[in-house]
This record gives sequence, structure tokens and C-alpha cells, in this order.
Amino acid sequence: MKFRTLWLFPFIFVFLLTFCIASGVSSAAEVTLKVANFFPPPSSQSKIMEEFCEELEKRSDGRIETQYYAGGSLLKAPSIIKGLETGIADIGFSHIEYTPGRFPVTEAAEMPIGYPSAWVANQIMNDFINEFQPKEWNKVKILWMHGNGPSQLITKKPVHTLEDLKGMTIRAPGRMGEVISALGGNPAPTPMMETYDALAKDVIDGAFVGGESIKNFRFGEVVDYVLDTWIVGSVYPFYVAMNKKKYEGLPPDLKEILDKLSGEYRERFALMWNAEDFKGREFGEKQGIEYSNLSDEQKKKWREAVQPAIDNYVEEMVSDGYSEEKIRERLNWLRERSDYLTEKQKALRIPSATGPPELR
Repeated sequence: MKFRTLWLFPFIFVFLLTFCIASGVSSAAEVTLKVANFFPPPSSQSKIMEEFCEELEKRSDGRIETQYYAGGSLLKAPSIIKGLETGIADIGFSHIEYTPGRFPVTEAAEMPIGYPSAWVANQIMNDFINEFQPKEWNKVKILWMHGNGPSQLITKKPVHTLEDLKGMTIRAPGRMGEVISALGGNPAPTPMMETYDALAKDVIDGAFVGGESIKNFRFGEVVDYVLDTWIVGSVYPFYVAMNKKKYEGLPPDLKEILDKLSGEYRERFALMWNAEDFKGREFGEKQGIEYSNLSDEQKKKWREAVQPAIDNYVEEMVSDGYSEEKIRERLNWLRERSDYLTEKQKALRIPSATGPPELR
């Protein structure tokens, strides 16, 4: 009798398998992606990246599984690009100033040409890569670029003029440091996570960073003044990139899902960074911080003062074998693109915490 029922087993197995699929019980993931991010888990930057991972799993019906490592738990910020190239991580989120000289062409996008807002900065970072397709990114697959709001002077004593800034020690690494030098300050390449203590202990007089840091890094607790320097406010080019071999190995339908979702999160990140500047200002005002803007006369002076930092970038690129004509072409393109996107932001009625009055 027992022997006679054995023939039923294959049919039972097929029935159960069909039932599980119909009931939404998925099989094991086809692809596992390790995602590295240096922002602390509570930050909006980290939370939105976590949402991206969850959405990727959902849209792929579980065929993609993500393992999310926030707060530098898998790779610290300076190690993320190398970690992507070697496969330690499959997707990574960082910015180019953590690896100075690694992306020289893209460094043009962080020159102090006057991005008025985080929304404009985010759009222009993606447009720059799409327009010029720098070969320096060939070892990875860029999912999307983004950028913080324009750097502001966050200080312990008031700064309203170039003369006020002269001799002050300001946290500003890499190209940002060259901007501060051109403006008459003394740049300090203080790591972001050490900046709070450096400000609290008067090791530095201020920082040249985006306004969101007032809240996200609690700088509002140890500074008293913020000057909106968007007219020369450099921006960090951030990236979300993927191991190229891993991307190319995805089945076509999963690749399509990833590409579509990346396009959506490009805009979500733009709006997120833009909103973060408002949150930073709200936190700062509650702390009693005094916010101010440059006068029209000072705007002209500051813009003229940073020109040597731009010229220095061009000279370095030329000495490394790049065409001066092409470099200046890209810088002009960035200025024109910034003007165009500023008008577009006005038309879309997207307010920002920085920039000209029409965007406020």
C-alpha cells in the first residue's frame, strides 16, 4: 500500500510549488547586492539610500536582495570607490573629495562658479557626467550623481566682508581649501567627523560646508553665525555607483528595473538635499544663530577673489596633459547650465534656503 502511493509524490511537489508561487512566496534571491554608505544611519542621506534598497527588492519581487551597510560599517568614505572597483561593495555612496585627484575632470563641477541651491547642484552633477562622460569613471557604473547645497561660511564670529574672513582658520579640504585661501582665510583639512570638536575647542574658527550640516552634524551648537556664500559656494560632487562587472552581469529585466529606479532617485535626492538645507536653517535659528547675506558690493568682490582658485585648477589640468580649451569650455558650460537650471527652478516654483531672493 505504501509503495503504491509513491507515484503521487511528484504531483504533490508540483502542486505545492505552484501554490507557493501563486501565494507570493518567492524563491531565493538571484542577486545579492552589498550597498555601502558612510552617512550615519539616522541621517536623511542614509535613510533615503535604505529606501532605495527596499524599493529595489520590492520591484524585483525579491529576485534582488540588498545588504545595506550605513555609517561606514563596510567601507569608510575614502575607501568606497576602491571597494567598488574590487568588489568589496556592489553599490557605494560617497563624494569625490574623499579621493583628491582621482576624478580630475569631475573636479571642474566643484569650482566656485555660483550654484544657488542644492536642487541646481544635483541636476548639474548628473548633466555634467552625461554631457562629457569623463573616462575617469570607466571602472564603475554610475547610477546617479548628486550634490549638497552650496557651501556656506559657518563661523564663531561674524563675517560680512572679505576683510572679516582674513586670517580665520576654516575647515575646508581639497579644492574647497583653495577657495578659502583665495578669499584670504586659512584652510584646515579637518575630517567632517572631527569638525564639531575642533569648533567647540576653538581649534578652527569655522567651516565652509553646506547648510544642512548645522543640524546633521550639530554644528549649530558650536557656532553663532552663518553667511550665505552661494555666489562662490563650492559643492561636493557625490556619486552612487556600482561595480561594473556586477551591473553588466544582471539579467536584462533586472537591469531595467535598476536603471528606472536610479532615474527616479536622482530626482528624489535632489529634493532631499534641497529640503535638508531648510531643516539645517530651522535648527540653526532655534539655536540663536545669526544668518546673513553678502551685499551686492561684496558679491562682486568675492566672485573676483575666487578666480585664482579656478585658474589654479586649469593650470594643474594643463600640466597633467589636458586641453586648456576643453577645460575652460567645461567651466563655461557649467556657468551657463547653472543659470539655465536656476531659471528652471524658479519656473517649477521649488523654493530653496539659499540663492537669490527669487528662490527663497
